[in-house]
Amino acid sequence: MAKKKEVTVEQKLRALYDLQLIDSRIDEIRNMRGELPLEVEDLEDEVAGLTKRIEKLESDLKVTEEKIKEKKQFIVDAEAMIKKYKSQQDNVRNNREFDALTKEIEFQELEIELAQKHIREYSAQIEHKTAVIEETKEKLAERQNHLDHKKSELDNILKETEKEETALTEKSEKYKKDIEERLVKAYTRIRNNVKNGMAVVTIERGASGGSFFTIPPQVQVEIAARRKVIIDEHSGRILVDQELAREEEEKMEKMFTKLA
Repeated sequence: MAKKKEVTVEQKLRALYDLQLIDSRIDEIRNMRGELPLEVEDLEDEVAGLTKRIEKLESDLKVTEEKIKEKKQFIVDAEAMIKKYKSQQDNVRNNREFDALTKEIEFQELEIELAQKHIREYSAQIEHKTAVIEETKEKLAERQNHLDHKKSELDNILKETEKEETALTEKSEKYKKDIEERLVKAYTRIRNNVKNGMAVVTIERGASGGSFFTIPPQVQVEIAARRKVIIDEHSGRILVDQELAREEEEKMEKMFTKLA
């Protein structure tokens, strides 16, 4: 049985840095979208809210119009009753009956006045609601146009980057499988704990990338020797030397170009 080839520390460091480059490229692609997905979501919620408001106002409008119709019919009926009572007054037998009919006429006239008052109030409500509906429709049209523009913008970015992002995500998962689990866990933990997602960094001007603390010369020599995985005690990041980083960046750039 053939003995499984042992992976050197240098190979582990190269694989980790390659993984970092892939994940950083995925981050760049997602950053291109920026706040667009959230903006689109917010605009969709706003458009839905305005649409619902218009529907409610239009429903209220129909109810109010129906009330006016009912009041107008009530006036027609009341006027018919007045006409009937006045006709009956011509045939009354005594003053008591005449007075009773007069009271009925006066009551119906008061009811007509009240109905007309309600009609005026309902008409004012309709005028106000109609104005609000028009105003809301204008706002809806403006927000819908804005939404369409933002969605188009997002769709274009997705079309441009979706294929590359999918391919890179698959590569990221593949690279993780080729790296021992404990290192992947450490890499993921560090990456999740730092703002820019950089878990594996090079030494820049004597300090680790993303840190202002100088790395002692002896430690820099050890990093360049690539004999063990070294963690920056200040930032918690995994450190690689610049030469290794440059070689891997050139290699991965070719891969990114093919995937783009």
